[in-house]
This record gives sequence, structure tokens and C-alpha cells, in this order.
Amino acid sequence: MVAAFDVREALKAVVDPELKRNLVDLQMVKDIDIEDGRVRVTLALTTLACPMKKRFVESVKEAVGKLPGVTSTEVELTVMSREELDKLFPKHPLKGIERVSRFIAVASGKGGVGKTTVAINLALALAREDLNVGLLDADMYGPSIPTMLGLMQRPRVEGGMLLPLEKFGLKVMSFGFFVEEKQALIWRGPLVSKTLKQLMDDVMWGDLDCLVVDLPPGTGDPSITVAQSIPSVSVVMVTTPQEVALADVRKAIGMFRDMNIRIAGIVENMSYFLHGDSKEKIEIFGSGGGAILSRESGLPLLGSIPIDLGLRKGGDAGVPLLYDSPNSETGEIFKGIAKRLISQLAISRKAVA
Repeated sequence: MVAAFDVREALKAVVDPELKRNLVDLQMVKDIDIEDGRVRVTLALTTLACPMKKRFVESVKEAVGKLPGVTSTEVELTVMSREELDKLFPKHPLKGIERVSRFIAVASGKGGVGKTTVAINLALALAREDLNVGLLDADMYGPSIPTMLGLMQRPRVEGGMLLPLEKFGLKVMSFGFFVEEKQALIWRGPLVSKTLKQLMDDVMWGDLDCLVVDLPPGTGDPSITVAQSIPSVSVVMVTTPQEVALADVRKAIGMFRDMNIRIAGIVENMSYFLHGDSKEKIEIFGSGGGAILSRESGLPLLGSIPIDLGLRKGGDAGVPLLYDSPNSETGEIFKGIAKRLISQLAISRKAVA
């Protein structure tokens, strides 16, 4: 007859591949119940979002199933307490941004140029390249990513840590999840910096190939505070063709260069409108602004995005164009921008155990 001691000994063969210690020594095995050869093991994970969850369950069943007298094995999952986590990990291995490979911040010199639309669809285009991608809404004053992704629920808290919401293959976090839709915020730089630090450090981001950050618009204190808080970030500047937008983007480029922050390139939004079946390009806001800015600054023009009703409808409906119509003309432009950034920034997928 199998005993709890035998089960526990068998589980010492199941090793966490990252911590190089077995589940018993890590105190992840909480309870072992045995009845007529049926074994139920209660396994405490660091988080129910643990990427190794399925592998642990399969390994436990395999190890216990080899014992004489065992007819079936059931694994019940729970979560470690905050005290257990603090004892096991001075810093949780999946908490914060330490395991994020690349950071791309989407910025604009002024509001109203479609910065958030670009950030969302760029993140989705990167994810389509088989990358693990997160999206952080750092626009504290106008957090619109929840609406544009159709995410209204609040993130769960597990062991004192926030779990990002997941939608369309992205891990998403926004301050907008924690405030009422009509609530106005009047914040100064120090509070913005503190809140952003929490959204980066107290969130279970885990392993990400890329974290796309939607910055506040403009060149004021919020943008500076946020940009300086993100390590080794590369900025994508969003503009529209008209001169008033270009003037503000020139200022923003100067600001980031003064701060020694890398600028990956320029995206020109609302470049033209395709008229009916003729595909005639109508340049409502002028033409060539992005190319002019590229030549002046020496920065690459990553792409020119047309005025597409699909972008507007997707944002209003919470279903972005890159998810709903990825093979549309605009979708292909976003995918081209993503490929250029992947090449320029040497973004690659992390190996998955």
C-alpha cells in the first residue's frame, strides 16, 4: 500500500528547471491524500499564471504514477502565501520587468495623432511575429487602452502582486483599470513616477520578448518622468503629415536626444485616405511630412499609415484592426513596421522550456 512518505520521496525527482531544486525542498507540496490507491497532491505555485504549470502537473502525475499501488493521480493547484513567497524569493522571478528583453515606447509631440492606436496595433503586429508581447498603458491622464481593447475588469491580485490581463495574445496593464471612466486625474511628476514604478515592478510580467509602452503625449513633465523610468527603452515617434504636428515632434525628438534615449524611428499616421475602389490617395493633412522629418533628423521612417475606418471602428468596438483584419492593406503596413523594429532592435523570442 502506498504511503504519503513514498509519494513525497517520489516528488523529490520533480525539479524546477529554473531554480534547480525539487518541489519538496521548495515547499510546493502542501498536502498528500491517499484513498484506495487514488492519490491527490496539492501543489502550491508561485502564481496560477506560472508558465511551468502544465509541466509541473504532468511531471507530478508521472512520478507518482510509477509507485506500486497507485491507480490514479490528481493534482490540485493553489498559490503560495505572500509570506511563503517572500521567504522563498527575496524578489519573485516573474515579478517586475527584469525578464523583459526589449522596451519600445510609443510617443508623440502632441495629442490627437493616433499614438495609442499605433501602440496597440504595433504590439499586436509584434505578437504575430511569434513574440511574447506586453502592452503597458503609461498615459496616466488619458488611459484609453482598456476601452480600445474591450477590457473593463480589474486585474487580479495574487500574493500581493498584480496579474496583467490578457487579450488578443497580449499581456496588458493600464492605470485605467483602477479608475472610473469619467474620473479626471490631476497629478504631478512624482506621483506619476511612483504609479508607473508600481505598474512595472509590482506586476507579474514574466518572460516577455518585448514590452510596448504607450507614453503620455507631449514633451511635458509626465512624458519625461515616464521615459526616464523605463530601462534601455527605444522610442517610436508618431506624427501626422501637417506642419503643426511636425513642429511638436521635432521638439520631442530633441527632448529624447537630450536625455540620451534612443529613438528607433518615425511612424507617420493619417498619411492619406484611399478614395473608394479607385484607390486614389487623398492627402487630407498634407504630404511628405514624415519623410521630411526623417531626412532632417536622420531617423528612419518606419511606415506611413493611412486614414482607415477599420482603425477607428476597431478602437471603438474593442477589437483592433490587427486582430480583426490583419491582412488588410493597413494591417500589412503595421506588420512591416514590426518587422523593421525586430530587425533594428534585434528582438527575438526567448527559448521556451
